[in-house]
Amino acid sequence: MRGAWVTVAALGLACLSACGSVVAGSSGVDMGRLRALGVAPDLVYLVDLPGYEMAEQSMGGIGEEGFGVFYTSAGGRQVELRVDRGTFGDDVCRSTPINLATPPDALVLCVHDEVGWYRMAGDRHEYVALRGDVLIKLGGGVTDVGRAALKTAVAGARRATDDGKAGTAPPRVPVERGDLPTAGDGAPDNAVGPGG
Repeated sequence: MRGAWVTVAALGLACLSACGSVVAGSSGVDMGRLRALGVAPDLVYLVDLPGYEMAEQSMGGIGEEGFGVFYTSAGGRQVELRVDRGTFGDDVCRSTPINLATPPDALVLCVHDEVGWYRMAGDRHEYVALRGDVLIKLGGGVTDVGRAALKTAVAGARRATDDGKAGTAPPRVPVERGDLPTAGDGAPDNAVGPGG
């Protein structure tokens, strides 16, 4: 009986890692949803990473208008893509910690090449490419993805849409909830109405 539970648990974990994902090279991007989250369409980039699939449910906003998504493998490995506006250089490379690195204050190693900057600190590494004012970062655990794979993927990073409409998105409008009172501390109104 114990073996059956282990099998069921393993199948459940496999579904969690694969469900809701799309092939990295496909255009399974819901631009409407991302615009509603405040993501600038011209910051939505995709990469091709052999052995990994883009986890569609992980797509979201980074900072004010940036884009982030995870790519996952069948073995449970993860690589994170983050795209935002910014600048980058050798000084910034050395002084900026790598996201999720352990230990957080690990010394950052920086190597600049024709693609961008390769950075490593503790148990994580990433490649950073700068295209105009667009900063593209692709990183993961040093045991999850190789340096060459990160470099090739970042070098081939492409916008999810090239329809020329990227800069014409309407401004983000706050959602009207309807359950927040106009006076008081702003807590939702959970009063029970007639019949309930």
